[in-house]
Amino acid sequence: QVQLVESGGGLVQAGGSLRLSCAASGGDLFRYAVGWFRQAPGKEREYVGDSSWSGSSIGYANSVRGRFTISRDRAKNTVYLQMDSLKPEDTAIYYCAADQAINHSDSPEDYHSWGPGTQVTVSS
Repeated sequence: QVQLVESGGGLVQAGGSLRLSCAASGGDLFRYAVGWFRQAPGKEREYVGDSSWSGSSIGYANSVRGRFTISRDRAKNTVYLQMDSLKPEDTAIYYCAADQAINHSDSPEDYHSWGPGTQVTVSS
């Protein structure tokens, strides 16, 4: 299975931006569906967005659509989550996940490779 690690989290003010990276090893992410999820303290893990094989289709949760953008860099074997117009309610640990057996899913149970997460904190 592919191994993943997230980076780019931090503390920003509301309205600011961050770009998260999901770097992969042990597999070509071009051949994997990649999902972004987040989990706030005391809350369930929730879907943020996903990219299908080769990035041919991309989907987003309603809560982030128009503010977040997923992209792929095959040369770096990395998937990015660009987050703009951040809100305090975006505060969470953000995870990337990948699976070779699916094309698209918004369910954490369908992904079998996960990174350890990176903290995003948005202040008022």
